[in-house]
Amino acid sequence: MTDLAPLPPPAPPKGFGRLPLGRWFLITGLLVMLAFVVGAGLTTATINTTRVAREAVVDVIDPAVLHTLEIATALSAAENSVRTYGRTNEEQYLQDYRTALQAEDEAAAKLSGLVTRIGDPAPRADLARLREAAAAWHHDYADVVIAKVPQLGKQTSTTYAAVNTQRFSAVRQALAAQQATLGRLHDEGSARLEAGWGAFYALMIIMALVVVAAFVIFTLLVRYVVLRPISKLTEQVRAVAIGDFDRELHVDRPAELAELSGRVDAMRRRILREWRHSAKARQQLSDQTDELRRSNAELEQFAYVASHDLQEPLRKVASFTQMLEQRYGDQLDDRAKQYVAFAVDGAKRMQLLINDLLDLSRVGRVGGEKAPVKAEKALDYAVGNLAAQIEDTGAEVTHDELPEVFGVQVLLTQLFQNLVGNAIKFRSEDAPRVHISAERKEDMWEFACADNGIGVESKYADRIFLIFQRLHPRDVYPGTGIGLALCRKIVEYHGGKIWLEEPVPGSRGTTFRWTLPAIPGDAHE
Repeated sequence: MTDLAPLPPPAPPKGFGRLPLGRWFLITGLLVMLAFVVGAGLTTATINTTRVAREAVVDVIDPAVLHTLEIATALSAAENSVRTYGRTNEEQYLQDYRTALQAEDEAAAKLSGLVTRIGDPAPRADLARLREAAAAWHHDYADVVIAKVPQLGKQTSTTYAAVNTQRFSAVRQALAAQQATLGRLHDEGSARLEAGWGAFYALMIIMALVVVAAFVIFTLLVRYVVLRPISKLTEQVRAVAIGDFDRELHVDRPAELAELSGRVDAMRRRILREWRHSAKARQQLSDQTDELRRSNAELEQFAYVASHDLQEPLRKVASFTQMLEQRYGDQLDDRAKQYVAFAVDGAKRMQLLINDLLDLSRVGRVGGEKAPVKAEKALDYAVGNLAAQIEDTGAEVTHDELPEVFGVQVLLTQLFQNLVGNAIKFRSEDAPRVHISAERKEDMWEFACADNGIGVESKYADRIFLIFQRLHPRDVYPGTGIGLALCRKIVEYHGGKIWLEEPVPGSRGTTFRWTLPAIPGDAHE
């Protein structure tokens, strides 16, 4: 009989085979996490750069262009008023000049505050030249004409016409230079903004590719590091179990399977050695044969059990990784919970923006075919979706008899929901009152949504329908700045148009009007 001493430990694996299964997943996970961290950092930097460019264009350059236009308008009105006053000597034109002078000063003060926020010194230099030219025109022409009217009468304007032409030409040149500089800065800011969005979309695509690559890597990892070695070991054990006792049991990775295969192969070699020694004695051949069969049966059973038990931890790795955050969240400290809260809040806002952007992109692509839709039914759905806001604010939503139009019910419900929701959100101190009406205009129905809220100045009538355009700070009136842009896209998809009604002086609230097509063939009463 051979020595039945304990089996020697198998030779340690080499190369990548030295890594245990957990280390394979840890290294792969760290690489994927590193890719996500780098991607998140680049995305954050890109978003910040894009935000700075957007703020420069929207909050500084565009208002500066508007105030430059106001200065030009005021100077033009002042020049016309002084010239007419010198020709007619009527006091009304002198008052018009003073009004224009006040508007010029107000616009110049606002423009001065804006150009100081621009890093480029050109707008400040242009504004200084403009104010200098305007001051020269006021001093050399306007003030002189006003002072000489009592002496020269209606000949004053003709007398100083050449001075007016000379000085006001300088004003026009200064205005043109100011507008050209602001136009250049607007184009440069728009280009930076466009480049920022392009980089953001490229990063999103790269992040998506990283996700796909991570999925592929983990799939290959499970396949080549776990399933294939298990399958190879199972095949080897099965071959030994059915009689191929010289078949070596060996797998290279991972470390656990490499050690297991080494120990099982040591068992195989011992069994084989014992079996061969038993052949020397026929007396013991039968007993040894039975022992060998029994050992082979146990070896086969061990192989199947080992194969099954090695797959179970793999399933646990997948399931417990998903359960880790849920089950151990209460063990995090306050700072960790705060970080989680920050992440959740950021995710929610992003989700919201996105959802809104998706809604905007889906208009015309999803939602069904156009068909006759009862506008009153779409409004009822919208009011139902806003039930919680209506109850919290004590709002009252009323409507006239609404017609049947040709469109997509889901989109029309979203249109009503956005307009009524805006009326409730931008409310005044009184409880919100919203009224929906409709009037037939040839082959279209003209709808109106009137409220008693804080109102919108007419100068913002076009801006409010642009995406991401906001008139109020985010902490005062939350939102993404996409709602009215979505309304316009829905209305235009149906072949209509939407606009802000010119507010009546002294009135409160806002009235939005939009048109939707009537049912084809519907008689116009």
